[in-house]
Amino acid sequence: MNKDIKEIENRLNDIIQKNEDAIKGYEKAADNTKEAGLKMYFNNKARERRTFLVELKAATPALETRDKIDGSTAGALHRTWMDVKAFFSGDDAEAMLEEAIRGDKAAIEEYNEILADTHVPPSVASIIRAQRDSLKQDLAQNRTLEDLR
Repeated sequence: MNKDIKEIENRLNDIIQKNEDAIKGYEKAADNTKEAGLKMYFNNKARERRTFLVELKAATPALETRDKIDGSTAGALHRTWMDVKAFFSGDDAEAMLEEAIRGDKAAIEEYNEILADTHVPPSVASIIRAQRDSLKQDLAQNRTLEDLR
């Protein structure tokens, strides 16, 4: 297999895994908050990330990408941290928003790294760029929600 293709597969699998982690993280945030509006917001974000997965996989049918939503070990540790933080925090909603902001920042960095790779096919780069831009909007919205609290 061409080394460049394998590298693209690895990078796409990395962002697929980031999205898996985001799905599980947003579901965890929804479980940890008592506020109905935030619960709905977090559940909507989990659905959005599932859509991201479908888009990425549909754009790259010839590449070997992940099929099962497992997430990463780091993501599992992050979700455990969310539970601990929610347990000890006086404001579960604020703690969950902080974690959403942190997760979105990490995802944006990962997307930017992939977009910097000149071997990514233009059609795939277009999808990744659109998803990254959506993440940037989410980040701004999360910060606004946090500021309102």
